Amino acid sequence: MISWDKSRQLIAKNEQWIPGGVVSLNRRCDPNICFHRGRGSRVWDIDGNEYIDYQAAFAAFFLGHNDPDVNAAVAQALQDERVLMGAGPTDMEGELAQLICQHVPFVEKVQFTSTGSEATYLAVRLARACTGRDHIVIIQGGYNGWFNEVAANVISSLPDIGPRVSPGEYPFDGLSAGVPESHKRQVHVINFNDLDSVEYVAKRYPIACIILEPILQNIGIVKPQPGYLEGLRKLADAHGFLLIFDEVKTGFRHALGGYQGLSGVQPDISTFGKAIANGYPLAVIGGKARYMDYFAHPEKAKRVLIAGTYNAHPIPVAAAIATIKKLASSQHRVYDHVGNLGQTLAEGLNCIWAKFGEPFYLARERSAFCLYFMDHAPRDFHDLASHHNFELDKRYRFELIKRGIYHFPLPLKQGSISFAHSTKDIDETLTKTEEVTRLLFR
Repeated sequence: MISWDKSRQLIAKNEQWIPGGVVSLNRRCDPNICFHRGRGSRVWDIDGNEYIDYQAAFAAFFLGHNDPDVNAAVAQALQDERVLMGAGPTDMEGELAQLICQHVPFVEKVQFTSTGSEATYLAVRLARACTGRDHIVIIQGGYNGWFNEVAANVISSLPDIGPRVSPGEYPFDGLSAGVPESHKRQVHVINFNDLDSVEYVAKRYPIACIILEPILQNIGIVKPQPGYLEGLRKLADAHGFLLIFDEVKTGFRHALGGYQGLSGVQPDISTFGKAIANGYPLAVIGGKARYMDYFAHPEKAKRVLIAGTYNAHPIPVAAAIATIKKLASSQHRVYDHVGNLGQTLAEGLNCIWAKFGEPFYLARERSAFCLYFMDHAPRDFHDLASHHNFELDKRYRFELIKRGIYHFPLPLKQGSISFAHSTKDIDETLTKTEEVTRLLFR
């Protein structure tokens, strides 16, 4: 029988000094496990339990935990006594910027932050400066960070969200206390895959931007319907607002050029994080030069402030350079490997669940996947909240964790395959998944 006694004791101890016992409240879950170390596709907790990991810090460790090439680059930066002075540039940040601009087709210039939330915050600020407008559009069920304007409606119940306040919008059901009403009035929450709502809002308010994940990965894998991203591009051009792709999750995991490279749809501004440095704290704002240059605009009144002592710290920059070079190297064939594993896993899960007569749908985009307990591909959050079996999802994840297959124990969260996963990992995952399904439906 698996034991998490040491993890429980640690949480109880931490609660004396840390509100909630964890330093990021979205880490508080059931079971609340303290992970101690990781290597490749595997992680170990402080009780000594071993898991095949499909959480990967919300998809950050694309190459796997403690990838040897990334670790070697970090070790070299430490050995070289790389320094951050907070005065002047470093040679490494320029090298990383050039790599990103070379590999992401619609990025001409970049700036760096330490976290994805900082990057999306600055992307919205930049859009407001460039357009001279204040209102923004966000997506119901999406996640774009923690700041006031986007801290809304992530995985809320339909009664909590309430009915639409107009044909195109939902009310701002905030994730956080302390968000001023004046901020909420400038934010318009709409459904994914809904171009009519974008146009409805754009005709009535001075919209600076729409910010969205091009695949809605905060609630699994909800894909854009044919023509949706292209339609956003046309609406942005027609109404004069900027199109921001939040690729903190999708960027560098689905393709070296981000999901925008796969879709062929050109955003005005993009943000990247997580996989770009294989889990080291680094994020990117990139886009068209005419917008990015507002960060160094010659007119003070138009200049957009970007600051941060730890922006482009040499350690995560070294990790990012090593990660991108490894992804770009043909000898590693990272994307073919994770795509093949994803296909094998998807075929196996479909075969297992088809035996039990329960509604299910396996959504996948290359190495990212989510099993939904409903009979069709989800279109948006409202569709999921109306049809997905949340209780079954929670039980399913818990039973897998007990058997050493770790998914985040909250319904709708995506699973992520890394380059370090192997066919053996997938086979073991499928064997234990069949054990769990037989337990749930015996």
